[in-house]
Amino acid sequence: MVKVRDIRDFYDSIAPFYMKYDFDNIGILVGFPENAVKKVLVALDITDDVIEEAINYGAELIVSHHPLIFEPLKRITFDDIKGRKIIKMIQNGISAICLHTNMDSASGGVNDALMSALGVKNPEILCPHGNHPDGAPYGISRIGCLEKAYELNDYLSLIKTNLSANGLRYVSGGKNVYKIACCGGAGAGDMFKAVEMGCDTYVTSDLKYDHFLTAKEMGLNLIDADHFCTENVIVTVLRDKLLEKWPDLNVQISKVHKQTIQFI
Repeated sequence: MVKVRDIRDFYDSIAPFYMKYDFDNIGILVGFPENAVKKVLVALDITDDVIEEAINYGAELIVSHHPLIFEPLKRITFDDIKGRKIIKMIQNGISAICLHTNMDSASGGVNDALMSALGVKNPEILCPHGNHPDGAPYGISRIGCLEKAYELNDYLSLIKTNLSANGLRYVSGGKNVYKIACCGGAGAGDMFKAVEMGCDTYVTSDLKYDHFLTAKEMGLNLIDADHFCTENVIVTVLRDKLLEKWPDLNVQISKVHKQTIQFI
């Protein structure tokens, strides 16, 4: 019998919780550590629609990348968006395990999966931010080279398809695409490290106007491929890892949670 805490401990073994950033909040954030789990729903975020989907599916557990709770909660009431979610989950016996910056950093995690979708094999860490107990570095952003160079427009079409994005924001640095870096989610800060390391292209999300201006002046192709799209690559990994460990579990990726930002 697999329990909620067993799944938490398993994810800790493949994406150690000590790798999280200090601001982060991960692990079992809602629910029942000792409850048995037969069905798991995996999603990037725990939205109202995802909770309803979990109820209809009969899931005892939602595994998400983004934490449901960040800040200290002063009250949990049904007229508050977050409180409503927590109450509804508890009423329906549903727990939540959230994995965030530890999974961003983990080998085989968000950014390795993103680099695979971007066409890069065997990426390396762009900006280490910590060390494992054995001294090996870990970090979120990645760097690597494509098997061949692409014209920017061709590469934009490729990653739009591979990430199932409904639109991309970008600026051309006047170069073909070959040596790239990435950071799933909000990663504007590592743009300068990408330039320092000789990258012609940087892929991330949540960019501001000034980032595009600066990138163009630095000769960097800068691509905002959407927060959801650059991180949703992890949900398949989260599902597959659970099924490798416990083949008898029923694990489903959310069918209702999709890219939030739309383009006209």
